[in-house]
Amino acid sequence: MAKRKPDRLKIVAGTARPDRMNPDAPSANLGTAEPPEWLSERATEIFSQLSVTLHGMGIASPDDQAALAMLASRLEEIEVCTAVIEDAGRTYTTTATSGDKLVRARPEVAMRNEAMRHAQSLLAEFGLSPASRSKVSASESADENPFKALDYFT
Repeated sequence: MAKRKPDRLKIVAGTARPDRMNPDAPSANLGTAEPPEWLSERATEIFSQLSVTLHGMGIASPDDQAALAMLASRLEEIEVCTAVIEDAGRTYTTTATSGDKLVRARPEVAMRNEAMRHAQSLLAEFGLSPASRSKVSASESADENPFKALDYFT
C-alpha cells in the first residue's frame, strides 16, 4: 500500500482532486515541542537541536513531541554504538568448541545499523534529509507580507 501524500502537497503539485482530498484533515499546532522527561541528557540536547532546525524550516509543532523524542533517542543510540565500535573495533575473536578461533561482528554494529535505518526513516518524515526536504510543506504565517522585500519606501 502506497504512503498517503498530504493534501497540501497535492495542491502544490497540481494533482489535487476534490474526491481525493480530506476536508477534515487535522492541522498541526504551531510552536516547538518540549523534550519529554524520559530522554537522557544527550538525547534532550539532540531533541532541542532538531526543534530549532524544524522551527527554522517553518514546520515545527508541539504535536510532534513523540516522533521527535524517538528520533533524538535513535540518534543518541547511533552515537553510543559508534563510540563502542571506535573503542573496541568492529569485530571480536572468540574460540569455538572445536578450539578454532572465530572472528565475529560486534553486536553494536548491527544495533547501530538498525538505529541508522530507523533514524533515516524518521529524518525523512520531518523533511530533514536532502531528498525528502522538498516533499515537506511549511505552514505559512498569515501575518507575513510576501511583498515586504519589494517595499523600498519604508
